[in-house]
Amino acid sequence: MKKLLFISLFAASNMLAHAAHAHVTLDQASANAGAYHKLTFKIGHGCEGSATNAVKVSIPENVSGAKPMPKAGWRIDTSIQPLSAPYNSHGKTISQDVREVSWTGGPLPDAYYDEFSIQVKLPEKAGKVYFKVTQLCETGSLDWAEIPADGQTAKGLKAPAPVLEVLEKTEAAHHH
Repeated sequence: MKKLLFISLFAASNMLAHAAHAHVTLDQASANAGAYHKLTFKIGHGCEGSATNAVKVSIPENVSGAKPMPKAGWRIDTSIQPLSAPYNSHGKTISQDVREVSWTGGPLPDAYYDEFSIQVKLPEKAGKVYFKVTQLCETGSLDWAEIPADGQTAKGLKAPAPVLEVLEKTEAAHHH
């Protein structure tokens, strides 16, 4: 229960800071390198009051095996594209992978928020991974695609791309 309280307090303070323009954010902002991870994108508002009827997420090339979670009332489309560098997975050569996931339907009214989830395998290397999100509304659209330059934070950006901090694998993870 304490953890829940802490999370909601943290969320509340975060929301106050971003009340002016709520961004599309990831539910969990960090995960371990090489892990299978559920990315949950929170859509907190429409486009200037207009309801959201499509959400598109770009999957960076170092993130593999994207599997979207179905949502009642939304159709899922995935775009599979060739990889610039094929890789090996369970003895198979993988030369193409999901590069974009989109949900179309809803609509999600501006007064509500919702979450869109994708399971992925994270890169083996630690670092920040950005997921560009396009939010299409009945009127207008929003591109959450800005990536800060090296050494800068997303603070000044109007429409920052959601970011996941991929953490170094811990020693414990190596000893099965």
